[in-house]
Parts: sequence; structure tokens; C-alpha cells
Amino acid sequence: MTWAGKNVTVAGLGVSGIPAARVLHGLGAVVTVVNEGDDERSRTQAADLEALGVTVRLGDGDTLPEGTELVVTTPGWKPGKPLFAAAAAAGVEVWGDVELAWRLRGPGAAPWLAVTGTNGKTTTVRMLASILEAAGLRTAAVGNIGVSLLDVVTGDDTYDVLAVELSSYQLHWAPSLRAHSATVLNLAPDHLDWHGSMEAYAADKGRIYEGNQVACVYNVADKATEDLVREADVEEGCRAIGFTLNAPAPSQLGVVDGILVDRAFVPDRQKQAQELAEISDVQPPAPHNIANALAAAALARAYGVPATAVRDGLRAFRPDAHRIEHVADVAEVAYVDDSKATNTHAAEASLAAYESIVWIAGGLAKGATFDELVTKSAKRLRAVVLIGADRALIREALARHAPEVPVVDLDRTDTGAMSEAVRQAARLAEPGDTVLMAPACASMDMFTNYNKRGDAFADAVRELGASA
Repeated sequence: MTWAGKNVTVAGLGVSGIPAARVLHGLGAVVTVVNEGDDERSRTQAADLEALGVTVRLGDGDTLPEGTELVVTTPGWKPGKPLFAAAAAAGVEVWGDVELAWRLRGPGAAPWLAVTGTNGKTTTVRMLASILEAAGLRTAAVGNIGVSLLDVVTGDDTYDVLAVELSSYQLHWAPSLRAHSATVLNLAPDHLDWHGSMEAYAADKGRIYEGNQVACVYNVADKATEDLVREADVEEGCRAIGFTLNAPAPSQLGVVDGILVDRAFVPDRQKQAQELAEISDVQPPAPHNIANALAAAALARAYGVPATAVRDGLRAFRPDAHRIEHVADVAEVAYVDDSKATNTHAAEASLAAYESIVWIAGGLAKGATFDELVTKSAKRLRAVVLIGADRALIREALARHAPEVPVVDLDRTDTGAMSEAVRQAARLAEPGDTVLMAPACASMDMFTNYNKRGDAFADAVRELGASA
């Protein structure tokens, strides 16, 4: 595509809109950024872009600028916005930043190993990058993980292969993406206010498999992910590869006697299995994290990485903060921060990792219901401490499905509520228990983000330890 003089509208500022505007301007396009917000931060960002020669319209995200030939949108903008309807009426294509990055790859560009799913994306992508690095490959963990794909594909550094995290929002606006290999880790209701339905959400996740060249990696325990593989139009010879926490069948990776094994990328998968790593090489060795490791290993093996690199990469990997992170032991009780568990699916996986739990939960439910989560987890619950705006929804589910479990309902949403929650949890816990902060809800009713919520929990645990 010839970019010089092309009129491109970028929808939204932020972590993807600003790089898109800068890259397009550098290619010679005539760039106009439209942004709904008109706050101090937006005005500062707009001033920086305007100094380059980019036009910015603040406080108006609905009107399509006259003469627009292409719209590049940030992932968070919902498909039903008037701007996109106006673009469709004018015959103007809408791309996301991932689509733009895909189109701007140069000759011989690094292939993409792509990861999506409701939960576990960032951990899996970082595990994958660690494995690739252990194999001596030049790689980077990019995309929804917080590193702009646009900056990577247009930068001066060269890579052998990229580990790419993609959200459902990004996939919705990336029709041309064709990965080397890809995985959908799991599917559970999330972001339905954006997609409109579970079916639309799943369909956008499934876009990651379209045009795969070598392997479509799916979760044996989550049939919906296998269904997406069956529906995908892939290159001839592309294989369906499953991962499972049980003994693997041919064309699967799984676990046998505490060993992660490969029966997919071996000479005779009917009779052979390749040892990859031990469960103890994965930290933390919670079931859902073992599943993440198997998915990462499958993508790496699809790219040709040796088994020793899988082991070495997993041993070298350390999870990000606030992801089932052990904070401290106080009075023989473990305190674990899984603030990243912002939906019921993530919280269920976290709760399944421990036997006897005092659960700290609550926040913004985002339209979620909690009956299934409570039913599956009830036998593990010693007690529950509830915080946040939508805590009543969890309390009601507990009353229906676990009425014998003691519940402390903290009727407050200030940030200091976390200290009180930890004190109450400590009172309820017994030696050998785990106090688990896995809220199953978003954090914005009380905290800026889940990181701040996790920090508050860790601070409260440290205060508890100092006073013990």
C-alpha cells in the first residue's frame, strides 16, 4: 500500500492509538486522531502528536473526518460505535493496530506464535518467550502484553520469531492475520458487553486460528477451543494439537507421573513420547499454570524448539506480580495474591490450586454470575471475606450453594477496606490454610487497577506479619 498522502483516521489515543498515529505519520499518511475524552492527559498526548503534524480532535469520537480513506482503531472501541457505522456506509475499511502491524511487516519478517484465551494469555506468552530464548532464538513477548506490535515490526531490531498475545478486541479488527501457529487457551464468558454475545466473543477468539500454517493448539478440557479449530480455514498440512493435564493421546501434550510429555512432535506419536520438563519446573505448579506451560511448549515445539529448551525456559520463567503470587506465611497461614483473577473463570482456576481457603473476593462483577464458581469451589472454602461494589452477588451465591461457609461482608469500598479484609481473613484462618485474594471481579470500584489492588493486599499482609 502507498501511504504517502493517504487520509487515515486513528480512533483513540492511548497505548495503541499513539504508536499507530506516529507510525502512519512517519510513512507519509495524513493522520487525524479522534478521541472521545478531553481531559488533561488527553490534551497532553494530543499536544505531543500535534507537534509532529498530526491533527487531533478531542471530545468527538463519533464523527468520521471528511476524506477518510482508512480507519485504524484502538482495541477498546466497540464495533457498534457511530464512527464505524459511518465508515461502513462510506466504504472505508476499519483495521485494528494488530492488523496494521501485520500489513507493515517487511520481507522475511519474523513469524508469529499467537496466544489468546479468556485467562492465562500473558503468562503463556511470557513462558513461550522464555522457552524460545532458551533455544537461542531472538524473540520478544509483544502485543496485548503491553509491548506495541507496531513498534516491534517497524523498529530496527530483528527477530527470529515473536510470541504474540492477542485480545478478543484486537482479533476482531485483524482479518488478515495469519500466524505460524496459535492457541486459544480457554473460553469463558467475558467482555460480553463489548462483543454482544458469547457466540460473537468466541468467534473473535477463533480468528486466531485462521490461516495457521503449522499448528492450531487447543485445550482438551475445553471443547469450545477444539470446536474453533474445526471451524478454522487453515493452510494444508496444519495440525490440531491438544494439551491436557492428563496422559496425552497421540498429537497431544500432557502430564504423566509428574512429567510434561510430548506425543505430538515426535517421530512416532503412536508409540513414542518425549519428556519435556517436570511439574516442579513450572512456578507456581498450580493446575491452570501447568496448562499454560503445556500450551507454550506446544507452540514452541511447533516452531521446532528442542525439548531441553522447553525445560530450561520453564525453569527460567518467573510469573508477573499479582498472578497467584505467594506473599508471605503468617502464623502458619499462607497469603496468596491473585488480584489478576478479575473474572470467575480465573478465580475458579486459582481456587482449585489450594485445599483449604479463606477467600477474599468482590469488586465490579462486569455482569458476571457466581453460582457455578461457588458450587465448584464450596468444598475448599473455610470462610469468605467480601469487599467491593458487587459483593452482594457473591454473598447471594454463597447463601444458595454454600450456606455453611462463614461469610464476612465488609460494607465499604474505600481502599482501606483491604487491610480490614486481611485482618478478618487472618481471624478466620487456621494453620495450614491459604488466605487467597482472587476477587473474581474487576478492581475499578476501589482501585485504579488490579495491580494496585494486589499491592494493597501485600501491604496489608506485611502489616499483619509485623504485628504478629
